[in-house]
Amino acid sequence: MIFDSWYDLWQILVTGILAYAGLVLLLRTTGKRTLSKMNAFDLVVTVALGSILASVILNEDTSLSEGLFAFVLLCGLQYAVAWTSLRWKPVQNLVKAEPTLLFFDGRFLSAMLSKERVTEQEVLAAIRSQGTADLANVRAVVLETDGSFSVVEASAGSPDDTLHNVRGYPGRDSAAS
Repeated sequence: MIFDSWYDLWQILVTGILAYAGLVLLLRTTGKRTLSKMNAFDLVVTVALGSILASVILNEDTSLSEGLFAFVLLCGLQYAVAWTSLRWKPVQNLVKAEPTLLFFDGRFLSAMLSKERVTEQEVLAAIRSQGTADLANVRAVVLETDGSFSVVEASAGSPDDTLHNVRGYPGRDSAAS
């Protein structure tokens, strides 16, 4: 069917505008963290919000009030988990992943690559995407908590301050004490 009725199109238009406005208002109220990509949990919330928005707009069985309630519920849960994880270490450990060192001082860390299911070719692609062609110019490559790669340039005599909390970093245990 190509066209059903003008009523359906107007319903999508009005519901879409109101649901979108409600989501924007809620996101402005709950803050930037609601749509951050700091970890996998945040990504799931973002995708779920998009799915709810699509359901409200296109599914006649989902009312605007149900969709707005679902937005509030998800944002509230995300806020509660983020708040709790800041104050209680077990929740933080459950929700947040650790960054992992994959390449350091000119060598790939095979155990970490295997554990994170990342190939050397993917690490090399991340290095190339940063515009680096020579591995001698790379101090480290880190798989971040959001799944992205960070490429740390090699600098003569510079400390590895940003690597102390990274799993696999050789100086991690001594830096923590």
